[in-house]
Amino acid sequence: QVQLVESGGGLVQAGGSLRLSCGTTGRTSSRYNMGWFRQAPGKEREFVAAIPWGSGSAVYANSVKGRFTISRDNAKNTVYLQMNSLNPEDTAVYYCAAKTMWTVVGNPLEYDYWGQGTQVTVSS
Repeated sequence: QVQLVESGGGLVQAGGSLRLSCGTTGRTSSRYNMGWFRQAPGKEREFVAAIPWGSGSAVYANSVKGRFTISRDNAKNTVYLQMNSLNPEDTAVYYCAAKTMWTVVGNPLEYDYWGQGTQVTVSS
């Protein structure tokens, strides 16, 4: 069992930055592949970024590529999402999620564990 807790959300002006954190606890939590998703009101949950637990490259949605960076510190059992150049379309609840296999990382149905989410609001 793995528990995920997000933090770092808030209100920011367009063009600003935020860094989200996702702390993981539980047995071998550092060996999970991690993803960030977001869900805006009335919309489906969408993939943002994912990072493998070991070596390998992160994967990003086209809408955030070049603006967001996912990283992890396995010693701290924490995954980060650095978000720069934010715009109002980035407003959503952001969730981190964990999965065992590094496959189909963009599909939320493939993830085994989820955090409770953190709200990000970008004002224009």
